[in-house]
Amino acid sequence: MEQRLSLITLGVDDLARSRAFYEALGWRGQEVEETVFFQAGGLALVLWSRAKLAADCGIEDARAPGFGGIALAHNVRSAAEVDALLTTASEAGARITKPGTHSPLGFYTGVFLDPDGHPWEIAHNPGFALADDGSLTLPDFGEGPSA
Repeated sequence: MEQRLSLITLGVDDLARSRAFYEALGWRGQEVEETVFFQAGGLALVLWSRAKLAADCGIEDARAPGFGGIALAHNVRSAAEVDALLTTASEAGARITKPGTHSPLGFYTGVFLDPDGHPWEIAHNPGFALADDGSLTLPDFGEGPSA
């Protein structure tokens, strides 16, 4: 596993409020499927429903002790690499909460929890370009000014 982050997803209670906060700081996001993406240097900050984030990470209770409402993501260049990293994580002592699976949105993803319960998503998303150094560039989602 390369030593880098691709995305940090914050589970939020009110997406519009959180987006307005970050935009008041001068950030500019794109909203897609009730998710807001901000390019942040070579990675992305993502705002998403806390309940949906927990469910996507294989955590039943979004308010459960140990789940801080944050998920880290490591994007890779192929679906096979997702599966290989999940195996490596499991062998290192991680708990796999979501085996590699194809998403209806066109990416392949799986999730493991580190020994302290922090969720890591391992994903291959062909629409999110990875540079040779592993930095991620979000696509233009085509969001208009009214969103």
